[in-house]
Amino acid sequence: MNVKDNWRLAKEICFLNHGSFGACPAAVLDAQQALRERIEREPVTFFMRDYHGLLDETRQALAAWLGADAAGLVFVPNATTAVNAVVNSLALKPGDALLVTNHGYAACTNALTFAAQRAGARVVAARVPFPVRDEDDIVAAVLAAAPARARLALIDHVTSPTALVFPAARIVRALEDRGIPVMIDGAHAPGMLPLELDALGASYYTGNCHKWMCNPKGAAFLYARADTRDGLYPTVISHGLTSPIRDRSRFHHLFDWPGTYDPTAVLTLPATLRIMPAFCEGGWDGIRRANGAKALRGRDCIARGLGLAPCAPDALLGAMASFLLPRDFGGFPAGDGLIPPLQEHLFRAYGIEVPVMPWDERGHILRISAHLYNEDEDYARLRDALAEIGRGAVS
Repeated sequence: MNVKDNWRLAKEICFLNHGSFGACPAAVLDAQQALRERIEREPVTFFMRDYHGLLDETRQALAAWLGADAAGLVFVPNATTAVNAVVNSLALKPGDALLVTNHGYAACTNALTFAAQRAGARVVAARVPFPVRDEDDIVAAVLAAAPARARLALIDHVTSPTALVFPAARIVRALEDRGIPVMIDGAHAPGMLPLELDALGASYYTGNCHKWMCNPKGAAFLYARADTRDGLYPTVISHGLTSPIRDRSRFHHLFDWPGTYDPTAVLTLPATLRIMPAFCEGGWDGIRRANGAKALRGRDCIARGLGLAPCAPDALLGAMASFLLPRDFGGFPAGDGLIPPLQEHLFRAYGIEVPVMPWDERGHILRISAHLYNEDEDYARLRDALAEIGRGAVS
């Protein structure tokens, strides 16, 4: 069986956008469906007798895999929710500052901007260059921009638009030593990078499980260091606020029950952690190595074919790579809709799903992803399509 046959992706589409929403293998979806059926056989038993025990088992399994203290781990629907929970728990005051970078995910930057506007605080954006020469450029840009009264720094582990792996450990040490709490937005990191969250030392860390882990959508985690858990509240306040403390911490009480919801994405995690390693020799380490090598081959194929210079050294890439295309590439405008015109044309005319994003005054960013189901021919197909578009052959 070819490894790609484990996914139910449309065979006619060249899918190079795993980074946006992920894609689940059939076996993982089957495990989730079994949980859904268990719920519907006896919903009261599931939610009132079984749910918390299953959640604790899931927490323990994920914490061990992340190198994290399970006492500091809670589940959220996505990384954006985790960012909102942290920034809205800060009780910002006028004059406070929040630090982000110009490579941040727009939704999370928006969450900080909104919180700052309501409190009379300000958001400071570190201007990290792109293309980038090395990790020193990233660290220098972040530290140079860090304001003295920063209440929080939100730093990506893997940047969404530019696909850079930021030196998270160096940034965390430098900022936390200055007394600036750091939240790492690791939306892309679980399954792409090896993680040891306790050793990393950030005040907060969030990651999505639907991306490189290939878990069903709707499962993400928020990790809080031991000294940051008190006073941290979820975006949804529910029974946990007044529940008597018995067999779990106040922190877990607050986050574990947001109200009636479909918990199957979260509770599928133990199955995902078992299923995915079987698809690649070397398990999770093998998956990370294979995807990283494939992303580099894809980048080189496209860069050579189009005469583009790489935007980052190999050491700063994981399982994605980005290219900076001229603003007028192929005659397509940047566009202001949900899907830019160039991305839509690649999909409609060539059957290629790959994200295109505007990037400053110079042009578009095009980002490729690599997962086990991708093949080298996928990147050659994109290269040829871009070359044809670049020559002006737009239908």
